Formats: sequence, structure tokens, C-alpha cells
Amino acid sequence: MISYNMITGDTLTKVFQRIPGVDQDNFFLGRHAIILCATIIFTLPLSLYRNISKLGKVSFISLILTVVILVVGMIRAITFSEHVSQTENPWVFARPNAIQAIGVMSFAMALMSVRLISLSITSPGDIFENYCRDDDLATFGRFCYGITVILTFPLECFVTREVIANMLFSGNLTTFYHISLTIIVVTVATSISLVYDCLGIVLELNGVLSATPLVFILPAACYLKLSEERWNHSDTLLSGLILTIGVLVMVVGFVMTVLHPQECSHGKEMPYCFLGNSSLFNITIPSPQQNHQP
Repeated sequence: MISYNMITGDTLTKVFQRIPGVDQDNFFLGRHAIILCATIIFTLPLSLYRNISKLGKVSFISLILTVVILVVGMIRAITFSEHVSQTENPWVFARPNAIQAIGVMSFAMALMSVRLISLSITSPGDIFENYCRDDDLATFGRFCYGITVILTFPLECFVTREVIANMLFSGNLTTFYHISLTIIVVTVATSISLVYDCLGIVLELNGVLSATPLVFILPAACYLKLSEERWNHSDTLLSGLILTIGVLVMVVGFVMTVLHPQECSHGKEMPYCFLGNSSLFNITIPSPQQNHQP
């Protein structure tokens, strides 16, 4: 939920700044104001629902927008990648931060693959931070992306609230405790996202401390606990291997994230955005004349 708020602030800021005549320094267009407004107007009211089935329409809208985002990413993979200078060895199998990457991939959205293929460079945590501010197609994608994460936030809040309720209140919440717990969860997530804006590190920590145990450690540990097979059975050995890899990824990933944090490039334009030809980014299929760069 913290990362969702960060994405909302970073993404919708650029969308509103593209509106003609809008003051770029307007306080209400800053990430803090946008996060607060999105929380008060959308995410908190939607998170207060007790029945998750009432979020069905919201989930459907989010799904449709996700398809739109994928289309935008695929279009940019075709029309944009040739204009981006690749870093050295962009397709190398692994780098020193591969452990953190495994944690992030356990948590990340499928859109990450589109981003990496279309750019082939070292890129920020937010997929649309890689595209230029004057790219109208990317701006439309940013708008869809921001709305999607706003609509997804209540689903994550519902899960968090249910886990806390089951652990502390035996799953039974009165209306007062339901509202209070929801407000506390939303407030904590929003407060952290307001004071910290480096999405990449948040995704790394979320991946190694939350997603990795859920994906690798806990399922394997539960199987080993409940299984009646001998220790040398193939299923037992495989579960032990997955458990070992999960623990290794969690411990090493956390240590490397703390000792070697990712450089936060929040709000910075990528170097290839300063080519002096803004029309380059506002096309769908480049013509032969536009393909030629001096």
C-alpha cells in the first residue's frame, strides 16, 4: 500500500503538469497533495467496505485499465526503444543486486517485463518514470496507471485489515473497531509514503521481507511440517531446496538493500529525453525521416 501511494503521487503529478496553462509549481499538483487527496477522496472510502464483493466493479475497472497500460507499454516497446541509448551489457544474466531483484520480482507486476524489454537500461522503480514528460502516450498510460493503483489499494487494505482482525480480534470486528482499524492502516501507509519517496527501495524491502517468505519460505516450510515422506524423498528435497533459497534471498537481499541502497532517481528526466525533438515521443509509428537521428 505504501508503494501504491508513491506511484499515485509520482504518476499523477506528471499527468496534471501536462495540462496546458497549469502552474508547474502549484502546491496542489505536488505529490504530497495528490496522495492526500487520493487517500481522502478515493482509497479511504473504498477501504471502509466490510464486504470485498462490493469492490467487484472497482476491480473490473482496474483490470481494464491494466490492459490499456499493457498496450501502451507494447506500443512504446516498438516505437521508442530504438531511440534509447543502451547501457553496457544490458542483457547480462545477473548483476550484484540480483538478490534484491528476485525479491522485487516476487512482488512486482507483469508490466515490469514490458518496461525492461522496451528500454534495456537501468531504470527507476516506477515504470513510467522511464518515459519523458512530454510523451503524450506515456502521459495517458500514467493516468491509467495512477487510477489502477488507486483502485487496487482498497483490496490490499482489506487483506491487511482481515489479517490483523484474525490475529488480534479473532476475526470479529464491531463497526467502531472496523472503522478505526481501517483508518489506522490507511494512515500508516499514507504517512510513510508522504515522508519517503524512493519507490525502488520500498519495492526491494517489500519483496525480500514480505513477498519472498510468502512465495518461497512459508509454503515450503508448511509442506515439510505436514509431510510424512522420508527426508530423502524427491518432494521433500525439493521443498527443502526452495526453503533454503527463500531464506537466502530474504537475508542476503535485506542486507544488500541496507548496505547498498538503490540510487533514487525520483522525478528526474532520463538522459534520452533531452534530444531536442519533443515530437519524437508523440508518435505511434515513426516515419523513415523520424527514424534518422543526427
